[in-house]
Amino acid sequence: MTDYAQRATNSFNERMRLIRFRRKRESLRFWDEFKLVPRWLVALVILLFILAQAIAFIVNTRGLAGNGEIFPPELKNDPALASLALAGIITGAALVIAPFLFLFGYVNRDAKRRGMNSTLWTLLVIVLFPAYLAVGFIIYFLMREPLPYPCPQCGNSVGARFNFCPNCKCNLYPSCPQCKREVAESDKFCPNCGNDLKTSLGAEVIASR
Repeated sequence: MTDYAQRATNSFNERMRLIRFRRKRESLRFWDEFKLVPRWLVALVILLFILAQAIAFIVNTRGLAGNGEIFPPELKNDPALASLALAGIITGAALVIAPFLFLFGYVNRDAKRRGMNSTLWTLLVIVLFPAYLAVGFIIYFLMREPLPYPCPQCGNSVGARFNFCPNCKCNLYPSCPQCKREVAESDKFCPNCGNDLKTSLGAEVIASR
């Protein structure tokens, strides 16, 4: 295998490991995640929606008063129903556009808290949006780094790519000395081969001193 193929394989395996790590450790709730969307963006979307409704109502009212055209023209003889239909159209458009605007804000804040380049990822999803719609968001959600988490030993914040805690040197990815499979910090016995982890890991610590 060439060096490039080896690097590509290692990169893919690391990405899959991070995805599994993220799924295992992250339990995200919709409303908690929605709180990441900037408040000014939520307020702006609401303001634009109200403004669009007000402009549509004024335009239809003036058209009716001046014996001109109203929208939809098929409902010219029923201005109340025409105004209601126009309000429904604007509301439908808002329900389609607003989630994407919120997602732009979410990507920016979420990338920042994960230690990623928030500006670069926000620009990526914005640039890809006109031609490919949600493709930029799909790429982001697949490629985003796991959230930092507290070290099980000292509680210091560590990244998902850390093998050891920089504060207390805790092994963040302990493995069974017998079968080399990854085990959890709280495991007393290896779930794969049944090896006594307390005895084995204790012997390793003594030997390393």
